[in-house]
Amino acid sequence: MLFHEFIRLAGGVKNVLRVLLPHNQVALCINDVTLVSNDLPLGVTLEKVLDETHLVSSGSVEPTPVDLLNLGKEIDTNLREKASLCFKQKASAYRPGWHVSPPQGLLNDPNGFIFHQGKYYLCFQWYPFECIHKDKYWVQMSSDDLINWNRESIALTPSDWFDSHGVYSGHAVSREDGIMVFYTGNTRIGDDRIRQTTQCAAITKDGKHYDKLGPLIPQIPLGVTEHIRDPKVIFHEDKWWMFLGAQTTDLKGRLAIYTSSDLLEWDYKGLFGQELGDYGYMWECPDVFKLDGQYYLAFSPQGIEPDSSYNTLPHQNRIAPIEFTNKGGITIGQPVTLDYGFDFYAFQSTETSDSRRVMIGWMGLPDEVNQPSCDDGWIHQFSLPRVLCMENGILKQQPCVELERLRGEKIDFPCIAGTHELKTKQFDLSLKLKAGGEIQLFADDTFHTTLRYEPDEHRLVWERANTELRESDTTREAPAAGDWVELRILADNSSLEIFINDGEAVMTGRVFTPATATRLILDNQVIDVSGYYLSDSQLPFANQ
Repeated sequence: MLFHEFIRLAGGVKNVLRVLLPHNQVALCINDVTLVSNDLPLGVTLEKVLDETHLVSSGSVEPTPVDLLNLGKEIDTNLREKASLCFKQKASAYRPGWHVSPPQGLLNDPNGFIFHQGKYYLCFQWYPFECIHKDKYWVQMSSDDLINWNRESIALTPSDWFDSHGVYSGHAVSREDGIMVFYTGNTRIGDDRIRQTTQCAAITKDGKHYDKLGPLIPQIPLGVTEHIRDPKVIFHEDKWWMFLGAQTTDLKGRLAIYTSSDLLEWDYKGLFGQELGDYGYMWECPDVFKLDGQYYLAFSPQGIEPDSSYNTLPHQNRIAPIEFTNKGGITIGQPVTLDYGFDFYAFQSTETSDSRRVMIGWMGLPDEVNQPSCDDGWIHQFSLPRVLCMENGILKQQPCVELERLRGEKIDFPCIAGTHELKTKQFDLSLKLKAGGEIQLFADDTFHTTLRYEPDEHRLVWERANTELRESDTTREAPAAGDWVELRILADNSSLEIFINDGEAVMTGRVFTPATATRLILDNQVIDVSGYYLSDSQLPFANQ
């Protein structure tokens, strides 16, 4: 049977949600079972697979690569049409005014972050239809200044046999003729949802329209489970290096490395990170970059010992120095926490036109899909762009200076101690908190979030128990010492990003309180307060 005849039995191309290749079979996931032919030939069956219906051919259909490519393009067109209906931004009191958030559905990892030919390009992973993790798309944005973002296109859809259940995370490389992105294709087979993983690529010449190249690394290496993903590609020592987060078959997190001379053919170099011992069960979203002449690995390990007893979740963030060896691998130094807050994960960085290393993270966590914004049809957002640098051997992180363009009027503090009605949740606040000092933000008579300095415990404590939070932890702590701690707090309706002591530590998290909870409460241990109101930036769906 020819492949186009098999598609016709399924009710035509528009009735095909995805194509799968399980166990030498061909399966088409059906949108509407009533459109499937009632006269199926021998070897073709209609099967229920969890909540889906599949038309399955057991050997009677052998599609060519061209057949699969053409079907993928047709499915891509159908998926784009459906997803574009979700571009209309839903109104929400929790909607950020100057952070990227999805118009509807679920946003997660930043992807393909690159400075290319005078512009910044950044994608976000997206499931358009519900606040759940499923069948991820990439949405392409561009910016001249890291603050104002334009929507360019739906860059990639889960349209092909190698990424049918999600275009998972990856990075970008700037080339003279365009941008090349690398990503993990995710598929799930059968009732047991057996994971199949491939490392894929796509190219764009205009920053909008992408052509998939398919799997570049179709097989997983020995000793690794199907949890190997999120390719980061850099050029080092006259060749290309690909770094992948991986899980070994004995359930240890590691870094898999491949090298290439042309970005197309890749040689496996092995697993790295053994010097860290039992350091979690999976490493996600590796990013490798240079600061002050030293290479670093920033990654999101799962299952490691947290830095605080308040932190009960398996999803962490770390950064570590690395050294390239003369044997074609790396060694990894001692990791340290990148962000001490609630919500900073799956981050990516790029180098700006003036050689700054700027990073954006996902303000969310993998298992978290129930927050108040879900009532309005969306969840999660990106962090602000932060600049990483080394000063006297200390990693510092600061909000990118471009954010100051959003500053409006100064906030007036005729007296410091007391309650200040700001009438907004968008502000940039600087202050010093003395020993035992406490501030409350996003406050009304019922709800608030609290920052408290406890020098005897050498920590700044952030509590959000008295908010509308529905799941996740309610307390975090960051290291701090001395007679006072200096804070810069950037607020945006349902998020706070707190830079401590000139960026020596950072805490990021979402805080849900009612729209009218706009009080700032300062006690008498707060000094040197100043601030600005922040206006909205241009965001990709704000006018939809």
